[in-house]
Amino acid sequence: MNTTERKEVVIVGAEQKQVKSRFEAKEYQIFVSKPSSEPPENGYPIIYVLDANSIFGTVVEAMRLQSGRSEKTGVVPAIIVGIGYPVDTPFSVERYYDFTFPSTNEELPLSPSGRAWPKHGGAENFLRFIEEDLKPIMHRDFHVDQNKQTIFGHSLGGLFVLSTLLVKPHTFQTYIAGSPSIHWNKRLFSQLEEQFQEKARKEKINVNVLISVGELEKHHKSGMNDNAFQCSNRFKKYGLHVEFKEFEDEGHLSVLLPLVNKAIRFSSVV
Repeated sequence: MNTTERKEVVIVGAEQKQVKSRFEAKEYQIFVSKPSSEPPENGYPIIYVLDANSIFGTVVEAMRLQSGRSEKTGVVPAIIVGIGYPVDTPFSVERYYDFTFPSTNEELPLSPSGRAWPKHGGAENFLRFIEEDLKPIMHRDFHVDQNKQTIFGHSLGGLFVLSTLLVKPHTFQTYIAGSPSIHWNKRLFSQLEEQFQEKARKEKINVNVLISVGELEKHHKSGMNDNAFQCSNRFKKYGLHVEFKEFEDEGHLSVLLPLVNKAIRFSSVV
C-alpha cells in the first residue's frame, strides 16, 4: 500500500511563542504573522487580535490574500499579533479574567448556566501585559509603525477594546470592537465613559473606532445591538471617528467572518 507521510498544516509565515506576564503568574500563547513584503519607511502597521486561538488563522489568511492587491482591496500589509492561551480549544476561561475590570457578582448579569461566573476583573494587568511586556517584544523583533497600532476584540474582547479606549485612549490608534459585551457591567462602563468624556473635553483624542454587531444579535436579552449602536453615537459626540456596522443575517459567532474583512480594511485607513 502506498502511503505518504502526514504533516501538520501550518500557517505560512506565522510563528508562535509563549510570553510570561510580569503582572500575573501565567503565560500567554502569542501568534505572530509578518508580511512577506518589505516594510514601509516608518514600519509595518500592527494589529493585536484577542482570542487568538479562535480567530488568528482567519485574520492572517484574510490579510495575506487581500493585502497582495492593496490598490484593489484597500488592505495594506500589516503584522498580525494574536494574543491567546496555551490551550487546544478556541476559547479559554481566562478571557473572563483578562477582558473585564473588577465587579461584584451582584453587578453582573445572570450566567446562562445559572452558576457563578468564572474569575473576572483582571483587565488592568492584562492591559499592562500588552503595553509593558508584549509591545516591547514586537518593537524589538519587527519594524513597527507605532503610529499605526490596532486592537481587535469580539464579545468580552470587544468590551476590553472599548474599556481600553476609555481608560488609556492613546494606547492604540484604531479600536475594533465586535459584539461588545457592554451589558457585562453597564454601571461600570458608564463610569469609565464619564471619566473619558471629561478627558475628551480637555484634549483632542484622535482615534478611529469600529463597533459592529450581527443583525441576529438584536434578539438577545442583553440588548447587544442597542447598546453598541447607542455607544457609537455617544462616542461620535466626544469627537472620535466612529463607524457602526450591523452585518445582515449574522449572529454572535458567525459575524466574526465578515467582521474580519471589515476590520483589516478599517485598520488600513489610519
